[in-house]
Amino acid sequence: MATVRISDRLTIGGQPSLAEFAQLAAEGFATVVNNRPDGEEAGQPGTEAEASAAAEAGIAYAHIPVTGATITEAAVRAFQTAVASAHGPVFAHCKSGTRALTLHALGEVLDGRLEAADVRAFGERLGFDLKGAQAWLAARAVPARPEVKGFYEPRSGSIQYVVSDPTTKSCAIIDPVLDYDEKSGATSTASADAILSHVAEQGLTIAWILDTHPHADHFSAAHYLKQKTGAPTGIGAHVVEVQKLWQKLYNWPALPTDGSQWDRLFAHGDRFKLGSIDAHVLFSPGHTLASITYVIGDAAFIHDTLFMPDSGSARADFPGGSAKALWASIQGILAMPDETRLFTGHDYRPGGREPRWESTVAEQRRANPHVAGMDEAAYVALREARDKTLPMPKLILHALQVNIRGGRLPEPEDNGRRYLRIPLDALEGAVW
Repeated sequence: MATVRISDRLTIGGQPSLAEFAQLAAEGFATVVNNRPDGEEAGQPGTEAEASAAAEAGIAYAHIPVTGATITEAAVRAFQTAVASAHGPVFAHCKSGTRALTLHALGEVLDGRLEAADVRAFGERLGFDLKGAQAWLAARAVPARPEVKGFYEPRSGSIQYVVSDPTTKSCAIIDPVLDYDEKSGATSTASADAILSHVAEQGLTIAWILDTHPHADHFSAAHYLKQKTGAPTGIGAHVVEVQKLWQKLYNWPALPTDGSQWDRLFAHGDRFKLGSIDAHVLFSPGHTLASITYVIGDAAFIHDTLFMPDSGSARADFPGGSAKALWASIQGILAMPDETRLFTGHDYRPGGREPRWESTVAEQRRANPHVAGMDEAAYVALREARDKTLPMPKLILHALQVNIRGGRLPEPEDNGRRYLRIPLDALEGAVW
């Protein structure tokens, strides 16, 4: 097993055999990072076997699978985190070491420690061709390419986004989370405040606070952020239908169902600007009646339609949901150019892998089992069968009464406390 030392912290190399994990431990490595997708070639040990060998050798293990065509900034940051959080030296591998070095080099460029123009020479000094890293950096320089920062919220598996125009520093916050613990009834603004800290650190100006739909598994922080910043809020125009549906379920006649809780209701095809970058809206129902996709430059925020390719698609069995409508929405998303970056609304970390949230249209078409080789009838049958086995999100009755009011918590009662209203037996046929 040939290895190349990059720093005191990081060494890279090709695929180790399972027997060589004990050797890595003996050489003082504390962590192994595997950058190979499973099944890449015959005879490859694979994640499960490598994790077992690492555990037997007494070293930590992380799996951050990438291919040259699917490296994302999220993968780069996950790689950096795995290296930085290790309790000692790290050995990172792919088939040859090139992808591991690519992830490291891209992180160095993104953090300003290496110039993009010097990436190829950096690789050549170490015996690697980093033309892929150079191409990745060149693609990021396209003028209509916004910068996207994802914030993973582990309690609900949600991803919150700050998308910004690098030229004007104008930004939008998409699907922010107001923290809530259903066991204690406690609320917190920690997740939203982390977004505000990032905005301040980057010198950004908030132009929009946007939700893709009324969420069923977490509270929206849109109202809180509007109070803090004064920025306008937006959501899909069909939210009024969701309001009317849930108004009946909550027996809430005083609830306004005209969408007046937001500053703008976006319809299909609506256009707006984020700084100098053109943006538009796709109506993407199926998961909910009101779901929309924001397309900002080359980035599309596709919420609960498609997840990462290893995770399939979103459920469509909420009140007002439709697997057939969701299939049509997915086709609309996949009609965009192959290189369009897709940012999903949730990641549930199948197999315990690191959180991921960025893919491309081409990658989804090729690798998502709910897309590749599917037609509408097959998809609807698959989705409806799967949904019949899924319990409702534990916060659906808590969250919708907040989210159909733009993230506003219930008003305090005469004792100064706020109370949620939970209807019993409202969701007939729900799986326990």
